[in-house]
Amino acid sequence: SISLQVTVGCSHNLCTFCGVYKDVDFRIKEDDVVNQDIVFAARHCTRQTRVFLADGDVLSLPHHKLLNIMERVRVKLPHVRKISLYGNGRSIRNKSISDLAALKKHGLNRIYLGLESGDNQVLEKIRKGETAESLVEAGRKVMDAGIFLSTTVLLGIGGRERSEKHGLATARLLNQISPNQIAALTLMVLKNTPLARQVDKKSFHPLGAPEFLKELLCIVENLTVDKVQFMANHSSNYLPITGRLSRDRERIIRDIEQAISGSIDL
Repeated sequence: SISLQVTVGCSHNLCTFCGVYKDVDFRIKEDDVVNQDIVFAARHCTRQTRVFLADGDVLSLPHHKLLNIMERVRVKLPHVRKISLYGNGRSIRNKSISDLAALKKHGLNRIYLGLESGDNQVLEKIRKGETAESLVEAGRKVMDAGIFLSTTVLLGIGGRERSEKHGLATARLLNQISPNQIAALTLMVLKNTPLARQVDKKSFHPLGAPEFLKELLCIVENLTVDKVQFMANHSSNYLPITGRLSRDRERIIRDIEQAISGSIDL
């Protein structure tokens, strides 16, 4: 993809586990700079047919401004077929169905939504600024607008104390949204985050490899979604998994169980 940065940082930037934008104030990039980047892409990125609009929450832009950027991409980069971006729950809910439909008409085909957990206690503790109910509302709005919805959940974000509750609640949340894609990432505690300080103070107890796998198993076993792409093949994961649910559900469960028993190397 052509990575076109139109914002800097994240509009929320409070999540305790995320260290990406901690020293960056959120701002919208100047139109002139974005235009220069589009012109550069038109000259040097002629083989890429996709554009990813960065940074952390481009969907928070005013609707007219986002449409304008996408129109410039359409005119200057006519070979581009698909546009994708990150959106948090609040920015999605602030858009109407007609807004999202207009963005789709201008080329937006995928929104990435970080759910992290379906457990309200976990969401509150990690300062996500969301509840399971608000995330369902956001996720269903994207689906209703006919835009491909890719969701991420975070294994281990509830710590040992809430691992099972986190797993069950996350599966329930995913079942309610029924997104097009589910990606399960594994928590990696970064030193520059509030979560790392909680680990140092022993108020948060990270999972070990077998516990991460048991939590993943809990989620998959309780998923009832169908025709959904499921992935746990991020570099953070102990066991690379890809498949379709519910078609590959039994195979995925079998692979996780074998990894837990030691039959499959991590």
